[in-house]
Amino acid sequence: MAYRTTALRIDRDQSLREQIISAALARVTEGGFAALTMQNLAEDVGIATGSLYRHVRSKGDLAAEVFALASQREVDALAASFSADGNPAQRLASGLERFAARAWDSRQLAFALIAEPVDPQVDEQRLFFREAYAELFIELLHEGTAQGVFRVQQINLVAACLVGAIAEVLVGPLSPPARAAREAGSPAPSLADVSQALVSFCLRAVGAKEPQS
Repeated sequence: MAYRTTALRIDRDQSLREQIISAALARVTEGGFAALTMQNLAEDVGIATGSLYRHVRSKGDLAAEVFALASQREVDALAASFSADGNPAQRLASGLERFAARAWDSRQLAFALIAEPVDPQVDEQRLFFREAYAELFIELLHEGTAQGVFRVQQINLVAACLVGAIAEVLVGPLSPPARAAREAGSPAPSLADVSQALVSFCLRAVGAKEPQS
């Protein structure tokens, strides 16, 4: 009987922890990491604030876990694009377009992942996932260079440059001031503008021609 009780408690704790992570991700998606407070999160889940610390060690650790969960989804989506059919230049272009579109569809979350000031634990995750993105580019650049589609010598350095370029191109249009200006009707770059600029720059950077539509 003791074993059954323990197992039931473990299942309940795991279920509650999953609810906490899900609610935390929803808050970051809606309002960025600034919206992730332990008090509000406890209210979302329906438990006392102090009870949260039975399931997460700190707000910083929780934010890092949410960051990793959201970032891994983007890494997986980009990996799927890069491994699809087509030559390396086509896959690079389609991957960039899909990445930009996903960011555009969830601008608050995308900005939070790219540039929002956060806890040190999240900064550590940012570095980790920048390397994860770079690894995807490295693999594709090696393939494209071997086929003569890309003209790249320092593949690792170029991959890092591409990751940085994506962040810099997106961070401005995704920023809160840009969103506010767009909502107010002020001129602002569209998703098509951003995607075209990003694809053109990255393909030129690796010595490839833009694929025909």
